[in-house]
Amino acid sequence: MANTNNNRIVVPEAKAAMEKFKMEAANEVGVNLKQGYNGDLTSREAGSVGGQMVKKMIESYENSIR
Repeated sequence: MANTNNNRIVVPEAKAAMEKFKMEAANEVGVNLKQGYNGDLTSREAGSVGGQMVKKMIESYENSIR
């Protein structure tokens, strides 16, 4: 079975906005995220950034349906 990466941005113009969003989420949870390679992060740190991003997306959606 081939390993495929589905982590691509569907709208290429959104890449910069997603990078900014990721940096903001990292800052909020206290993770020192830098541009480029972040292989020195622990799984916990990386997961907390992703979790914060999902939390903010859910909050945004909930606010939009009110």
